[in-house]
Amino acid sequence: MNFIETRGNDGNRPDRVSFSQALLNPMASFGGIYAPQEIPRLADDFLADHLHQDYQSLARDILKVFEVDIADDLLESALATYERFDDPANPVPVVRIGDRLHVSELYHGPTRAFKDMALQPFGVILSGLAQARDEHYLIMAATSGDTGPAALDTFRNKPNIKVACLYPDGGTSDVQRLQMVTEDADNLKVIGIHGNFDDAQAALKRLLGSDVFRATLVERHTQLSAANSVNFGRIIFQLIYHVHSYLELVRQERVELGDKVYLVVPSGNFGNALGGYYAWRMGLPVEKIVIASNANNVLTDLIQSGSYDLRQRRLIGTSSPAMDILKSSNVERVLFHLFGAERTRELMRQLDEEHYYQLNRDEVQAMQELFCADFCTDEEGKSYIKEYFAQGYLMDPHTATCMKAHASCCNQSAHAIVYSTAEWTKFSPSIANALTGETDSHDLDALKTIAGLANIPVPERIRQLFDKPVAQKTLVDKEDIEQEVLAFL
Repeated sequence: MNFIETRGNDGNRPDRVSFSQALLNPMASFGGIYAPQEIPRLADDFLADHLHQDYQSLARDILKVFEVDIADDLLESALATYERFDDPANPVPVVRIGDRLHVSELYHGPTRAFKDMALQPFGVILSGLAQARDEHYLIMAATSGDTGPAALDTFRNKPNIKVACLYPDGGTSDVQRLQMVTEDADNLKVIGIHGNFDDAQAALKRLLGSDVFRATLVERHTQLSAANSVNFGRIIFQLIYHVHSYLELVRQERVELGDKVYLVVPSGNFGNALGGYYAWRMGLPVEKIVIASNANNVLTDLIQSGSYDLRQRRLIGTSSPAMDILKSSNVERVLFHLFGAERTRELMRQLDEEHYYQLNRDEVQAMQELFCADFCTDEEGKSYIKEYFAQGYLMDPHTATCMKAHASCCNQSAHAIVYSTAEWTKFSPSIANALTGETDSHDLDALKTIAGLANIPVPERIRQLFDKPVAQKTLVDKEDIEQEVLAFL
């Protein structure tokens, strides 16, 4: 399987690369990223054959369909990371919460968020490749709250790897921040920045695309890669759980094999939704992929009108902060697959330079054939949290945004899968506010409130965060990130 560049080739890079090359060096010509040259199709009997297979077997066989150039022993070590999840036999439970509404719980890994689904195996593979090549890598990550803890966890003390993780100061929950700043491994550096996630992601992309920065790293015998979903090594593991979730509905006799379902995805950087797109292109029976946004509803506008307009927008802080993003990196891969590299380069140039682009009528129609979108305000989200808690299901604010999108975009006579991306413990003040009306509670107090209401314990790994010493205290202006990273090295 070859991977090619979403914005075309500049003549200075190979015009196609292998999976391992795309994973190690994720940035492509003209500031683009890598995507599969061809999206493989699952064999006609693939889904039926995997009805009675476990998650690791499903993952292994999907990776084989992509013909990834990863040694079998390294791949097995990577997939074995799912044994660290709450239930190694079923790392992604699918729970029925309505007549035809189901939640795929993606947060049962070490850091209690869906990023573990991809980053746990990704970390093993990247470190293994680095060791096999006798190379040292700096892994850059920018986080709106969940990528950071997951990246730090997977790369902790990994040979040949150092990690620099950028997060917006004040732009994550307390639990997410504590998961990062209490990390004390020598190969990890956490950098808070004055700014928002888009500032962190822009800094990440600038450094990844900087020949000067890359050359400076080479002088220090270090290569550069990324743990964000600009890296296809993340995306390939995210498409697997969409296939698994569908098979779970068949196993539970909710749908018959071949019935189409809606995939309802809370969306920030669009990686989760992109995984669903690839699963659909590979043959998963999908009616629509429903994009749920919060008040930062740029994706709703894109899918409803074809307009990606940041000219008058300012990022809004919400109770679903992992979705507080205006520049969704993975939309670029969908544009590439639908419209080609030349058009993608034109659109992304417009967005970078003019902060705006407009799809034409045919392009809008092509987007709407598979995607539907809606957004949910914080107040609406709180009402959904309260409503479903009364029915016996506890959800986080990101999952709650999906409920409005499900109501507006899905045929209610069809089955839908909502993707729950974070455990309730990650956003307890917002949930406590939704359930009790209390405001300004700190995370630990809110955790205890919710635990009491739900008659469940606060998970020990979360409670312990509040007793751990803060090891990472760096806080800088975004202009000083490069200097801080080089000082760390």
